[in-house]
Amino acid sequence: MGSLETSAPNGNQAGSLEEGLGEEFKNGDGSSHSSIDALGRRRNLTYGVSIPFLQKIIAEVFGTYFLIFAGCGSVTINLSKGMITFPGICVVWGLVVMVMVYSVGHISGAHFNPAVTIAFATCGRFPWKQVPVYVAAQVVGSTLASGTLRLLFGGKHEHFPGTIPAGSDAQSLVLEMIISFYLMFVISGVATDNRAIGELAGLAVGSTVLINVLVAGPISGASMNPARSLGPAIVANHYKSLWVYMVGPICGTVVGAWAYNLIRFTNKPLREITKSGSFLKSIGRAGSSQST
Repeated sequence: MGSLETSAPNGNQAGSLEEGLGEEFKNGDGSSHSSIDALGRRRNLTYGVSIPFLQKIIAEVFGTYFLIFAGCGSVTINLSKGMITFPGICVVWGLVVMVMVYSVGHISGAHFNPAVTIAFATCGRFPWKQVPVYVAAQVVGSTLASGTLRLLFGGKHEHFPGTIPAGSDAQSLVLEMIISFYLMFVISGVATDNRAIGELAGLAVGSTVLINVLVAGPISGASMNPARSLGPAIVANHYKSLWVYMVGPICGTVVGAWAYNLIRFTNKPLREITKSGSFLKSIGRAGSSQST
C-alpha cells in the first residue's frame, strides 16, 4: 500500500495491495529478453519460485509478525499491567498497520490479512494460485508473533490476547462482517483507484483499523483478520468461537471489495453498461477495462 500506482500485468494501473506476483521478468516496454536475460531468469528460479516472489512472501511474514506482536502485545501488557488502556490499544493497532503499510507495501502489497488477499482474488485483482502461499505466510507470521509474546509474558489464561465474543457468536459475527466490509471498502478505494491520493493510503487504512477497534473491540475484539485470531489461538490452544473470526472477516471483505467495484469510475454511459442481460456483469467488465 505504500507505492500505490504500479503497472499491473494487463497494462492497467493498480495499487500495490492488489499487485500480482507473476510476470516479474517481463520488460517494461514489452520487448523480449535477450539470451543473457533468459539465463538470469533461470538462475532466479528455484523449483519454479522466483526470487521476487520469495521476497514478497518474506515481507508478508515480517509484516504480519510485527503487526501481531505490537497489537496483541499491547493487549497482553494491558491485561497484565493495566497501563496501556483500551484507547491506547486502539491507537497501537492503527499505528502499527500504518507503519507496516509504508514499510513493505511497495514489496508485497502489505496484505497481512488472509481475508484481504481472498477478497482481491475474487475481484480478479490478485492471482488465485498465489493466495494459499500468501495466507500461509500471514498465518506463520501471526503464530510466530503470538509464540514470542507467550515466551515473554507467559501463558496465563487471563492474559490471552486472542479474540473471544463478549456476547453471542451471532452478534460478533455480524459485527466482524460490518467492520471488515468497512476496512476493505477503504482499502479498495485508496489502493485500486488512481484518483485517490495513494501516498495517504497507509494513514487511511490505519485510521480505519483504529476506528473499528475502538467501536467493535469491546464486543468482538475487532479482529477483521483471520490470521490475527488464528495465531494466538494456535499458541494458546484456545479455539472457542474461532469460526466467527474466519467467516466474518472473509465475508465482509469480499462484499466490501465488490461494493467498491460497483461505484468504481467508468466513463461509459448507463445505456451502454445496461444493454446486456446482466447489469452487475457489465459493470464488472467496464471496471476491469478502465485504468484504475
